[in-house]
Amino acid sequence: MEKVKTAIVGYGKVAHMHAKALKSVSMSQFTAVCGRDINKAREFAAQYNVKAYSSVEEMAADSGAEAVVICTPHPNHAEYAVKAAEAGLHVLVEKPLASSLEDCDLIINAAKRNKVVLGTVCQRRFYTPVQRVKNAIDEGKIGRPILGTVNMLGWRDKGYYDSDPWRGSWKWEGGGVLVNQAPHQLDLLQWYMGPIDELFGYWSNLNHPYIEVEDTAVAVIRFKNGGVGNIIVSNSQNPALFGKVHVHGENGASIGVQTDGGAMFIAGMSSITEPPVNDLWTIKGEESMLEKWKKEDTDFFNSIDPMQYFHERQIEDFLTAVINGTKPLIDGEEGRKTVEIFTAIYRSNRDRRPVKFPLVPENKGDFDGRTSS
Repeated sequence: MEKVKTAIVGYGKVAHMHAKALKSVSMSQFTAVCGRDINKAREFAAQYNVKAYSSVEEMAADSGAEAVVICTPHPNHAEYAVKAAEAGLHVLVEKPLASSLEDCDLIINAAKRNKVVLGTVCQRRFYTPVQRVKNAIDEGKIGRPILGTVNMLGWRDKGYYDSDPWRGSWKWEGGGVLVNQAPHQLDLLQWYMGPIDELFGYWSNLNHPYIEVEDTAVAVIRFKNGGVGNIIVSNSQNPALFGKVHVHGENGASIGVQTDGGAMFIAGMSSITEPPVNDLWTIKGEESMLEKWKKEDTDFFNSIDPMQYFHERQIEDFLTAVINGTKPLIDGEEGRKTVEIFTAIYRSNRDRRPVKFPLVPENKGDFDGRTSS
């Protein structure tokens, strides 16, 4: 089997998850890690028996790496992804692709210019119940999807925000629940429902006075197919409740997935507490399948390390694209769509009006509406 020499930029909590996946995926030959602090990079490298570097350019020239996973804080994604593309490396970027549309476009254009494969990490797309919803839509089982909803009600305490110095700030995290916790559900909503025409939204910080960023956001959406949608995401429910994406079709059928239940997964700090399951399924003739699927999916979840398994599936998909010269399931353009959604919510809150799609970068000096009242 053909192998791709792989590397990581970053040495934080999520980087360890990717390192374990890169060591175990058969198509990957994990080779190097890069980070600003060479001592921290060396400490990380020693755990995985790879080489450490302090610059992407040096790593690309010396290690033989062919593909890299960007695992830095969100506002730094573009800096390293562009450098990696310019050095000829294929690039897989942790979610979100970037914290701004401007940075998204820098990354996408650099990948196109240098003819490298670009992907965005959205490993929940590889969950069986998530794919079951997508397949039902694609097969026409619900007709045209006319109503899509996201409900993600979680909790983050002060200890979480104190765990890394970049958390909870506009400059270093780029946003709150919209940028860090909700991208997976936002990605699934647009994947299921299709392109967005218009969005109106609000965000607020309701019970986290020690951070700058939002802990709660809501939005209503009109899709280009004529359907409508609703987004409710929050880090203000203690204990955490769930993350759900539901889709209702024009023939009256409803389907959905609970991607997260109970305490929300935090990379390097906690595990996934409840299996992803289909929690809604009224397609005629398939209603009785729900309990069977729940048991199958739960049994499978309990048989694997879910934190590592689904990152492995995403990395396999990405490396297959690298080897075959094809598109990964979640490429740069798909990753940008999530950034477009949360950017629209920030701008709508700032301007108190609906935002039309597509969005282009702004240069107003207010972090795309984040710091405007």
